[in-house]
Amino acid sequence: MTLETTDPGARPYNWRRITRHPALMEYRRLAFLVAAVNLAVFTVGLYGGHWLTGDGFALGPIADMALINLSLGILIRQQRVVNALFWLATRIPVSWPLWIRWSAGKVFHFGGLHSGGTVAGTVWFGFLLYAMVANRLNGAALPSDLTLGLSAAMIALMTLMVISAIGPIRARFHNAFEKIHRFAGWTVLALFWAQTLSLTRDTGGDLLQTPAFWMLCLITLSIASPWLTLKRVDVGIVKPSNHAVLVRFDYGDTPFPGSSNAISRTPFGEYHSFANIPAPDQSGYRLAISRAGDWTGRFIDNPPEKVWVKGITTSGVARIEVLFKKVVYVGTGSGIGPILPHLLAGEVPNRLIWSTRSPRATYGDALVDEIEAHTENPLIWDTDARGKPNLSALALQAVRDSGAEAVIVISNQKLTRRVVHDMETLGIPAYGAIWDS
Repeated sequence: MTLETTDPGARPYNWRRITRHPALMEYRRLAFLVAAVNLAVFTVGLYGGHWLTGDGFALGPIADMALINLSLGILIRQQRVVNALFWLATRIPVSWPLWIRWSAGKVFHFGGLHSGGTVAGTVWFGFLLYAMVANRLNGAALPSDLTLGLSAAMIALMTLMVISAIGPIRARFHNAFEKIHRFAGWTVLALFWAQTLSLTRDTGGDLLQTPAFWMLCLITLSIASPWLTLKRVDVGIVKPSNHAVLVRFDYGDTPFPGSSNAISRTPFGEYHSFANIPAPDQSGYRLAISRAGDWTGRFIDNPPEKVWVKGITTSGVARIEVLFKKVVYVGTGSGIGPILPHLLAGEVPNRLIWSTRSPRATYGDALVDEIEAHTENPLIWDTDARGKPNLSALALQAVRDSGAEAVIVISNQKLTRRVVHDMETLGIPAYGAIWDS
């Protein structure tokens, strides 16, 4: 099979080539929706005079909009909320029309609400600070200098967080991004509490009667929740090669297929999420970790005896397989990790395409044998022996041969976006990680 089978340029023009382009994916549509709603609210409020009073700016409504957006941005990423979203999306039966299930499968794009809400919240907080300063310059006694100082510090840190999350910056300085989001985020939360207390004192209000107090309680619980379950656990490690290790856990938690857990070598260090590999009728689970950077390299070269696990088991992309009657899995390298639990569970009929270098030498005979025993006619492509394949062409052929309804891709960003775009251009539902913020 050649590229001509998947290249829409070889046939009459296909508008899906534009409408399904990664630049217009659901994540960005949701972020744009948040921005559009906020712009509409601001415009209506501007013409209706909601942001002004007879004495200057109306701080209350502006603060409410800042709080609403920031709460949306934080709470939508809470692990229990994420699991609830996936649970709701996957209640749709396979008897429903494909276009409905196709859309429901995009549930993992909820990160667009996170980025849209946090950016909009930062802008509203900036507007609030401007309004506070303008009121003071016009002779108002309040808010106090303390409230102004706390607000300015909050906005400076929030702006730093937004800038560090911009795609190219985040990719280049990923470790710095992680530290900024964790420690600057905690600092912003503390400042938010201090600002709320200061502003309540300025106005002589009752703290328990303010919406900000109760939302701050919810936000604080949401942020603290993953750390409340922090645990240090034993690990067993099998090292089939210098490129990959298989990590075994059995500390009383057996996760579901299509989930992940975050691990670190130190309690407040760098956390990485990996797809869980549970097996039917076995307690515990495994992770497949391949060399992909400094952290994974150190993990493989110097395997630890214990690691820290943070938060709860959280749903991931492949969880949406239950929306379809049959799926094609496309994986490269250690992308087999998120796929393997679905092969073992056998809940949904599937076909597998796995492209990796020297699969048996890299991941071990036992893992490859396990894969071959749990899926129908798997295509395991050895890139050392055969070169890099055209994954879009192979996925299309597998869909046609097997009658699958969807393709799920677990690979690097470039390949994932290419295969997802190629499939959806042809009207085939396709899914893969979006590397959101």
